[in-house]
Amino acid sequence: MYEEPQRQEQRPDRQDHGPLAGFTVGVTAARRADELGALLQRRGAAVIHAPALRIVPLSDDSELLAATKQLLDQAPDIVVATTAIGFRGWVEAADGWGLGENLLTMLRGVELLARGPKVKGSIRAQGLTEEWSPSSESMAEVLDRLLDEGVDGRRIAIQLHGEPLPGFVEALRAGGAEVVGIPVYRWMPPEDIGPVDRLLEATVTRGVDALTFTSAPAAASLLGRAEDRGLLPELLAALSHDVLPACVGPVTALPLQARGIDTVQPERFRLGPLVQLLCQELPSRARTLPIAGHRVEIRGHAVLVDDALRPVPPAGMSLLRALSRRPGWVVARAELLRALPGAGKDEHAVETAMARLRTALGTPKLIQTVVKRGYRLALDPAADSKYGDV
Repeated sequence: MYEEPQRQEQRPDRQDHGPLAGFTVGVTAARRADELGALLQRRGAAVIHAPALRIVPLSDDSELLAATKQLLDQAPDIVVATTAIGFRGWVEAADGWGLGENLLTMLRGVELLARGPKVKGSIRAQGLTEEWSPSSESMAEVLDRLLDEGVDGRRIAIQLHGEPLPGFVEALRAGGAEVVGIPVYRWMPPEDIGPVDRLLEATVTRGVDALTFTSAPAAASLLGRAEDRGLLPELLAALSHDVLPACVGPVTALPLQARGIDTVQPERFRLGPLVQLLCQELPSRARTLPIAGHRVEIRGHAVLVDDALRPVPPAGMSLLRALSRRPGWVVARAELLRALPGAGKDEHAVETAMARLRTALGTPKLIQTVVKRGYRLALDPAADSKYGDV
């Protein structure tokens, strides 16, 4: 029963760490960012938060007021509710304008569709009952139902939620429907663009291991800011090769996919599954090598040496990655110098960074000095056949 604490006493350098320990994750969300950040930190990640957008308060949105009055003057046949927070906010805003009861009365007389279980809960909390909700929580399934029923001549109101609905409105209009958008809240650029710029710089310099996106507008905003700063090619290169772009769902991924960026998405479009996906993906991408009798896993800003988490300075990580690209082979000082950001032409910088790297790893024999040639990882002989003749 007390065996684990005994093992920890025998291995004082061993640390308890989560699956994301040693990784840095960027969070672009404005809404529920604290929740997402807490989920990531609880699993060991370092988090950089840079909200790419802000939400206009509902009560200040004149477009929503105008759309609500339009529906009250001419009731639709169908209302599609897409998000719980959006539907709830719509009713709360209407209450503030003195139109709440009129809106609920109108909604009781229409065919009310809910995109998923959270939206159903929000609808029922207002004393309403939805006519139907898709099992997949997919707007594509909602569209299929509407088109199967026939929409010619019908007036359909769609509660928008700041994200594009590609093809949805166009398909309904092509089927003969009149479509009214209900802009429940709007996205605006952040008041302080500094955090976004810092996240962009961290991404293009590979200072983050993953970027998370929970809305399409946030993804589009980050891409737009990178383009304004002339960093778009570098950002796309980072997201294509080294930095994992993780989206909460397929709609969120569309701006990235339009730029040719492949993303990962959880099967269920929720924050919890998104974090669990990162817990699987990031460790699986880490380089693991058998070195000097130890198992060494190279993560974003730290190294696991036999399950002991060893934080490593950025310069040391640059050297370690350069060595790991050719495990067991000698890497010249001049090549290692080029791997050090801002090191200039002084090879003494390599020796200084290497000394700090060895100290950080806690096991100096992991890296061998080859006199007058450079350094190499002390790859275990049994690994020669896998990594080449050393």
